[in-house]
Amino acid sequence: MDKIQPFHLAIPVKELDETRKFYNTVLNCKEGRSSDRWVDLDFYGHQLVLHIADVHTEDNHNPVDGHSVPVPHFGVVLTMDDWHQLADRLKEANIEFIIEPYIRFKGEPGEQATMFFKDPSGNSLEFKAFQNIDQLFAK
Repeated sequence: MDKIQPFHLAIPVKELDETRKFYNTVLNCKEGRSSDRWVDLDFYGHQLVLHIADVHTEDNHNPVDGHSVPVPHFGVVLTMDDWHQLADRLKEANIEFIIEPYIRFKGEPGEQATMFFKDPSGNSLEFKAFQNIDQLFAK
């Protein structure tokens, strides 16, 4: 692969206004095309589409590094500086974390900063960062 291409992800949301506001104001996602049933967002250079739909309510989790990680979840890998800025902004916005910002796999291959939280429609998000991006797929 020469260049990483943006991904496209469509997610279900319970309602559009509050969820749209969360992505626009808390996560600083710019809005693209939209209708009364869906909205396109620039999710850190990727296309995220919020669609009004029935939202899956059953919580599933897997144990990872001593924490209960929600499944499914999605997110992006940020630079370490951007990750810290987002963590600070989320704390200032009083976002309730599923997993508070911390360093996972400390001292091991793949060491990473990570945090989990939900959007207003209950979708679980993970944002992570690496001091060394070459560790992204390290074993």
